[in-house]
Amino acid sequence: MNRSCGTHRHHPGTSTRPRRAPYCKTRPHPRPLIRAGSQTSGSRGTFPRPVPSSVGIVTERAAADETLGREGTAGDVADLIPMLRRIVAARVGNHPSAEDLVQETLVRVLAARDRIEPGMVEPYAIATVRNVMATMWRQQDREQRNRHRAHDPSEPEQAAERVVATEEQRAIAEAVRRLDDTDRRMLLAHEIDGEPTRTLAQGRGTTSGAVAAQLKRARARLRVEYLLALEQVEPPTERCRAVLLALSSADRRRQREVEAAQHLLECDLCSRLSEPLLGRGPVRDDEVQVMISSDEDIVAARQAAREVAVRAGFTGTDLTLLATAVSEVARNIVRFADHGTITISLLEDPQPGIRVVARDTGPGIPDIGRAMSDGYSTEEGLGLGLPGARRLVDEFEIASEVGRGTTVIMTKWFDRKGRA
Repeated sequence: MNRSCGTHRHHPGTSTRPRRAPYCKTRPHPRPLIRAGSQTSGSRGTFPRPVPSSVGIVTERAAADETLGREGTAGDVADLIPMLRRIVAARVGNHPSAEDLVQETLVRVLAARDRIEPGMVEPYAIATVRNVMATMWRQQDREQRNRHRAHDPSEPEQAAERVVATEEQRAIAEAVRRLDDTDRRMLLAHEIDGEPTRTLAQGRGTTSGAVAAQLKRARARLRVEYLLALEQVEPPTERCRAVLLALSSADRRRQREVEAAQHLLECDLCSRLSEPLLGRGPVRDDEVQVMISSDEDIVAARQAAREVAVRAGFTGTDLTLLATAVSEVARNIVRFADHGTITISLLEDPQPGIRVVARDTGPGIPDIGRAMSDGYSTEEGLGLGLPGARRLVDEFEIASEVGRGTTVIMTKWFDRKGRA
């Protein structure tokens, strides 16, 4: 029986229930993460016009009791790490870049700490880590799509090989000619004629050890002269040859005497020629140096710091905080100085720890005290990452000279229980 009324008919298989109007409820406006009226500091600018030259050194010890309860401190950052690791692990699993994603997020949170509303650090960090992961996936997808465009010839052209071989032979001959007569005769007798050091020592009335030391110095100079002859250049200053010889002989004491690290930042020629020389000498597990000039180098410095710290015994949160501090100073070099170096060293005396030395030859910081104050940044963002890095380590030193560059030294110690 049809039970419908009036003109409303009931069709089999359909419902007689009246349709509801779409549910609509006005949601309150979300609380802003960034304070109203605050200026972002993400723009890249230039340094302000240099003021009269000044040199300042600020040394501070970052004590834990001074930073508890403050936004953007090491304690606040440490509280975010477990949560960020869970979010990253849920999205990327055991991806090799998982820890880098966490640290990149921490760096961005530190950079924005003065603009985040109280109590909104955690939501800001969650949104940031999602954006960082999305950026990584987009970049990998773009690289995958464009990989087929790379040119990778299977066999080099033989003509080019012959030209290179000829140039190298001419450079070797010129390098040998530039050696003094004594070094040249001794080196040729040992390397070409195969005379042992004992025979050479007897013919010269000296010891085998003295001959070996002289051969070592001759080889070091030969490598330097070969590179100069191959490039067909002459060192622009007298200091250049001394620095290159110290690098070629892997003499770290001599490198410190001639301030090789600072010179390589100031001299483009020596910086280029030093690359094949820096790999010489025994591999040291207690020290790593990374050249900084791009965002990729920031990641490399962060990974190097983490590897050295793991060998020293750093674990968990302390390992992440140290790597984040390195990332902060490396980012400062890329933003404001274009290029520089970061050296990470393992310390044993007076107690176990890690020391990080960051050098650049940028414009320098006119007022270090002001640049290191909380919440300070110039219109161009000068000193943005330094206060954050200072809070993450035990000792922080900075020296800067206008027109010459900045050096930052950070140290994180272990306590007697073996925890940093």
